[in-house]
Amino acid sequence: MCRYTIKGKGAEFMAEIETGIVPRKVMATMSGLEFLAAIAAGRLPQPPIAVTLGFRLVEVAAGLVVFEGLPAACHYNPIGSVHGGFAATLLDSCMACAVHTTVPVGQVYTSLEIKVNFVRPITETTGRVRAEGRVIHAGRTTGTAEGRITDAAGKLLAHGTTTCLIFAAD
Repeated sequence: MCRYTIKGKGAEFMAEIETGIVPRKVMATMSGLEFLAAIAAGRLPQPPIAVTLGFRLVEVAAGLVVFEGLPAACHYNPIGSVHGGFAATLLDSCMACAVHTTVPVGQVYTSLEIKVNFVRPITETTGRVRAEGRVIHAGRTTGTAEGRITDAAGKLLAHGTTTCLIFAAD
């Protein structure tokens, strides 16, 4: 089990994170931007995946979403680096949520596809990473976005694109 009882570097990062599932009836009263802003501000809980993978939503604006993550040894694959699924999940989250910021009340979205490019290895010594998603196109039925994961020095670790389907919440 991956627990964030980290001593030293990054210990404060996951110390005060509240997770939970927001009821659909609550979600249905907000635009995507309002919903995500409430999570980032702590008025609504972070999703449970945040603890599983050690990341959290930290910034939201129209067409822009930023997650920060803390890679740990529990994310390692058999070859001794952080599994590519960590970066892929961060990219899926930041890119899809960037599209979510464009969705009005009564609409929802889901990822149709993602493309991920791994540029540099991520290890537990990489430190905190930043996953930034930006909308490329926001239409009535589809949205596209691009994302980048960088380290604290701004070095590119991975990047990707997504297409999301937008539809009525009913």
